Amino acid sequence: MENFADRLIHTIRNKNSCVVVGLDPYFELIPDTVKKRFFVLKKHCFEYAARVILEFNREVLDLIASHTGIVKPQIALYELYGHWGIWAYSETIKYAKQKGFIVIGDVKRGDVPVTAIAYANAHLGEVRIDDTTETSFLTDAVTVNPFLGTDSILPFIRTAREHHKGIFVLVKTSNPLSGEFQDLVCGKRKLYEITAKKTQEWGKELIGEQGYSSVGAVVGATFPEEIVILRKIMPATYFLVPGYGAQGATANDIKNCFNPDGLGAIINASRSILYAYTLPPWKEKYGVHTWKEATQQALLKMNTEIRERVCVP
Repeated sequence: MENFADRLIHTIRNKNSCVVVGLDPYFELIPDTVKKRFFVLKKHCFEYAARVILEFNREVLDLIASHTGIVKPQIALYELYGHWGIWAYSETIKYAKQKGFIVIGDVKRGDVPVTAIAYANAHLGEVRIDDTTETSFLTDAVTVNPFLGTDSILPFIRTAREHHKGIFVLVKTSNPLSGEFQDLVCGKRKLYEITAKKTQEWGKELIGEQGYSSVGAVVGATFPEEIVILRKIMPATYFLVPGYGAQGATANDIKNCFNPDGLGAIINASRSILYAYTLPPWKEKYGVHTWKEATQQALLKMNTEIRERVCVP
């Protein structure tokens, strides 16, 4: 089976797109045209919400399958709805895999080693119960938090190696106050630079045939100057780049995420794609009854903007 980074690159080339669509279910933004099919369940609030979310996600996946091959569900927005939300998360992943997508679970896990092993097996590996082995979630990669140190990350790396999966380590995140900790100077370097160096080291044994590691890094598009520094530290690391669209970053901000070969980064957008019908310029052109056209056009526009600034191979 192919190394995760090699599969990622194959998908990018096959779809001619490095866009990641974040499957972030903001229930209040899901069109009523989807919700009304499940109104009979409204007295069962969590089940109602979960079934609406799953149906919306399926329609989105059908819509975007020709234009990108990577999606990223954010688990917190499913956990909101209890066990029904986790059901919707799991079923969304199953449907995405049936459609041929690479699925990155945005779970941001990280804990002491024994707990990290459980997280790694749940989201990347397998669970053994007596003489039966089952897979909890079908994700291809997950995001991980390195704050607890190397022994909290190694279980994810070992599981990723065994099952040909990937991880993306939080290095420099897109939120405005990330610098409170990530920009602290430790010795002669900022903490995000130290984290980047460790990420590059952790990934050395998972380099694929295309020269990239299955240990990637989360690097926010909202910090373009830091991106230049981080690309130099991690030349063989794939960047998962949030912050495009709703958080204000543009194609100009992300151009330095890529290497000269046009590889090395996947760019995430969530609200600006899923709920494009609520945003200009699509809001004026498309109404709620044509939300699909708005989503499709927003994705096509993002693909075009990135291709104009980066030669996606």
